[in-house]
Amino acid sequence: MNIQIFGVKKCFDTKKAERYFKERKIKYQYIDLNEKGLSKGELQSVKSSVGLSNLINTEAKEYKNLNIDKIRMDSIKEELILNNPKLYKTPIVRNGRQATVGYEPEIWKQWE
Repeated sequence: MNIQIFGVKKCFDTKKAERYFKERKIKYQYIDLNEKGLSKGELQSVKSSVGLSNLINTEAKEYKNLNIDKIRMDSIKEELILNNPKLYKTPIVRNGRQATVGYEPEIWKQWE
């Protein structure tokens, strides 16, 4: 198992995800989205697992400021979220080619 948790320090669900893996003594790598966002390849991998629309936080201020709901083309949306990590729903948890968005312990149990 190769777990990566992409999140932000102030996100309650990100902290819960970290706690979930710590309690089970499963090693993971934490990546702070405010410091380093997803690479293009990582985004493609996560997108293929969960879908682009599930990755975007429609409640974020940036979402409203950028008027993303009016954009129809996924390629433009991808560029916007690559350049604005605050648009991601968190945590994004990856295990190889599998990924989840949000706190999903039921799915993580299947990975063990």
